[in-house]
Amino acid sequence: MDAHKKIEEYITQYPIYQYAFLSPEEVEFSDRVRTICKKECSRYGNSWSCPPAVGTVEQCRSKCLEYTDALFFSSVAEVDDIMNMSAVLKTRKEHEELTGQIENYLREEGYFCLTLSTESCDLCEKCAYPKHPCSHPDQMHPCIESHGILVTDLVEKHCMDYYMGEKYVLWYTLIFFRRV
Repeated sequence: MDAHKKIEEYITQYPIYQYAFLSPEEVEFSDRVRTICKKECSRYGNSWSCPPAVGTVEQCRSKCLEYTDALFFSSVAEVDDIMNMSAVLKTRKEHEELTGQIENYLREEGYFCLTLSTESCDLCEKCAYPKHPCSHPDQMHPCIESHGILVTDLVEKHCMDYYMGEKYVLWYTLIFFRRV
């Protein structure tokens, strides 16, 4: 059985909404995405999972291209009002748990993984950055955009949904992987 088929059999047990396998070479990296982080995100410069701690966009690109495959997937959460950011962010935890389960499976199957997920890491109440090393480097998932990757570009390339109405949130993960 080929690797993608085996992974596909595993992940379909979970509440993944849509997924696609892709080649790391097809992922576009852009400094423009990083500009949005710097101007609009309060976590910029305050987290190990965000710029500048994750490295330059070129360094992130180089890291991602060390892998042979990538799995891009989404999950859906229902909310009363998509404009209520507090309610929206509460739904993120389930997606992050799902991401961790799939990442653990890939590692158990003998893959090295680089996992990028939603938003900034929130494992710790206050990130140790920049004074101390990350407390959970094996569990911390930088956000996809922190690496200069535009999620909407991947969604469009793989004919996935980005918006499902005012009552639904779509969360995304991108796991780069290669055999040990």
